[in-house]
Amino acid sequence: MQKILDLISEEIKKAFEAAGYDQELGRVTLSNRPDLCEFQCNGAMAGAKKYHKAPLMIAQDVAEKLQESDVLSEVSAVAPGFLNMKVKESFVRDYLQDMSGAEKFGFQTPESKKIIIDYGGPNVAKPLHVGHLRSGIIGESIKRICRYAGHDVIGDIHLGDWGLQMGLIITELQKRQPGLIYFDDSYGGEYPAEAPFTISELEEIYPTASAKSKEDEAYKADAMEATYKLQSGVRGYRALWDHIIAVSVADLKKNYANLNVEFDLWKGESDVHDMIPGMVEEMKKGGYAYESDGALVVDVKEETDTKEVPPCMILKSDGASLYNTTDLATIMDRMANYRPDRLIYLTDKRQDLYFEQVFRCARKTKLVNDDTELIHIGFGTMNGKDGKPFKTREGGVMRLENLIREINEEMIRKIRENAETKGYEIDMEHAVETARIVGLAAIKYGDLSNQASKDYIFDMDRFTSFEGDTGPYILYTIVRIKSILAKFKEQGGKLTDTVVGEATNVSEKSLMLELTKYNAMMETVCEEIAPHKICAYIYDLANAFNHFYHETKILTEEDGQKRAGWIALLALTKDVLETCIDLLGFSAPERM
Repeated sequence: MQKILDLISEEIKKAFEAAGYDQELGRVTLSNRPDLCEFQCNGAMAGAKKYHKAPLMIAQDVAEKLQESDVLSEVSAVAPGFLNMKVKESFVRDYLQDMSGAEKFGFQTPESKKIIIDYGGPNVAKPLHVGHLRSGIIGESIKRICRYAGHDVIGDIHLGDWGLQMGLIITELQKRQPGLIYFDDSYGGEYPAEAPFTISELEEIYPTASAKSKEDEAYKADAMEATYKLQSGVRGYRALWDHIIAVSVADLKKNYANLNVEFDLWKGESDVHDMIPGMVEEMKKGGYAYESDGALVVDVKEETDTKEVPPCMILKSDGASLYNTTDLATIMDRMANYRPDRLIYLTDKRQDLYFEQVFRCARKTKLVNDDTELIHIGFGTMNGKDGKPFKTREGGVMRLENLIREINEEMIRKIRENAETKGYEIDMEHAVETARIVGLAAIKYGDLSNQASKDYIFDMDRFTSFEGDTGPYILYTIVRIKSILAKFKEQGGKLTDTVVGEATNVSEKSLMLELTKYNAMMETVCEEIAPHKICAYIYDLANAFNHFYHETKILTEEDGQKRAGWIALLALTKDVLETCIDLLGFSAPERM
């Protein structure tokens, strides 16, 4: 289905051509003065030089050709040479009727591609904290948007599950429980199915071990030896590592489920460990990797660089691999097993240079095809009201589950307050579930409404408000529409018997015009990978609906045809809003 701007542009292009001018001058845009008109065309300004004619005269010539238009109800040429237009109510009605009956509201999906999105990226044996929030929320939304656009998408969490941190945990376990059979080299039987620790114990073990290794060289040496044994395949160490992964992943899945974030792959750095030697050897053979100060590096600078881009280090001087090495091996693994057209990475924007190095190295060493897209989406920091990275009241890093709990408690408080103000009883079980749904919308919308690369202030009072540009406001709007549609059904009405009609007032037409922008918005969102533009759109759409709602007595309208048209308009508005919030990764309750 064509975008509405394209349809109007076609009409204006024909008029330019009929008036003797280049039809390409007839491109139409949304009006930047909605108080004067709905759409505008500035082509006469561009044509003035070419045709040696005053732009106002060109605009007047074109306007004359549009007086009998089937699309426009008003068209005027105004100084210095603009065409101001309003579209016919019948044209908007027909467009929305087509939208209502079309799959995905007529959105034209691009050519399907295979895409892998690397997001989340937590380390095992550590609790999720607020620093993990943005990667999970933005990555999940991008995954959903790409799937909606018809792409074959795989979401991979890419766990930090290898290296010295594992050796530290195993070492601390051995100090505490030296009698565990995992440390008995002579043991040849089956290891226990149950881990010798809980997630709470595991989360305490790592920081303890990390602190000890910084103060005690012997302890650090033990941890490095444990890491070596694990990576060499010592049975007991591998069995312990399996327990660490199983306990951690179970907890991670629970916490990500609370955020409505899901991954298709739960792979980690360990999955490519054995591929690294072969990859490094190929880089040497190809003449890409060379020694520099004892380390193995690949030069990735380019002639067009305006800043210094250091070589990409593949191995340290002691032969140890780095994050670069693991990420390159992961790219190689993904290309071999999934053959993606596009790889998208979600991390803190401070890693921009790092990914520039890794991507250049991957291209130079032929790990990817020439046409494989490598994209890094760097996000800004979530800050507190003081403008500094978000902390607990005590100044520590806040656990993600604690943040979610605080939001939910605030939502329950507001739901109770609202009930007391309006004088009705609340079902606490329903209130708790509603608070969970609305709280998630508050968190996700609060994050996603900001451009990913920007830092933002996490303001709980504002994010949980039912007024303004917030998730709860969007949900309140959807629930309001659901309530009207439910009452319509209670009165014996059938949605299948309704069809969008012509607008009868300004607020109704404004709502209808807002709906017509959906396809253009979604196309831009998909091209730019920009969830924040969905938020901007649904805020405008919710505002347009609420203006219409406050001016219109929908259910008490005596004209049955008019009432049915309004109900169809509300149903379409609800469907569009619910589609959009699903792409953002949250849903609306049935009632609030």
